[in-house]
Amino acid sequence: MMNDLKAKKRAKKKLIIESIFIFFIAISPFLYKIYDYLPEDPEATISFLGITIGNGGFEDVSMYVWFLMSKIVPLYLMILWFMTSKNWWYHIILIPIAMYAFQLFEVIFDSDDYVDTENIWWLLPICMIIIPIVYFIRIKLYDKYVHGIDLEAIDAELKSLKQKQMKGANPDKVVDNQEDGSNHAAENKIDGQSFTKA
Repeated sequence: MMNDLKAKKRAKKKLIIESIFIFFIAISPFLYKIYDYLPEDPEATISFLGITIGNGGFEDVSMYVWFLMSKIVPLYLMILWFMTSKNWWYHIILIPIAMYAFQLFEVIFDSDDYVDTENIWWLLPICMIIIPIVYFIRIKLYDKYVHGIDLEAIDAELKSLKQKQMKGANPDKVVDNQEDGSNHAAENKIDGQSFTKA
């Protein structure tokens, strides 16, 4: 009874979150084109939810909002993709997310007249962290599913062998001794037979 109630709550919460994601994906083309409905007067400003938006250093509000939306819309779509992706490589999506975030930060807070200039240098530390992680995951998956090498199973087997060696019973030496003994016995038998035949 309690588990059913928790499952229903989880399903309801998941449905609400996914509905919000669907809503933002569906309105993305309209958000991007919102600049068409804004004034092109260089001195004009707009107010939205108590926030006043000017031209932000651009020719007019329309161009400024167009530039903002060209960063905001791909940014939040990639964030939604990152949050919902079940692929092994989804961490690599953080690189374009960081790129759009840095570009958006530069548009809003930078005071110079140039945008999208040096944000590639801000991405280098992020790339240096994320790319090796994704490559390491790829190597592990490639080894496991293409070559059939299960590193965890190998590690577990090595640990168990190490524990056996620590206890004093070395299975390799026992096997070698048995093989050596059986080989010596076979050689003696063969030698004995050949001696008798001669």
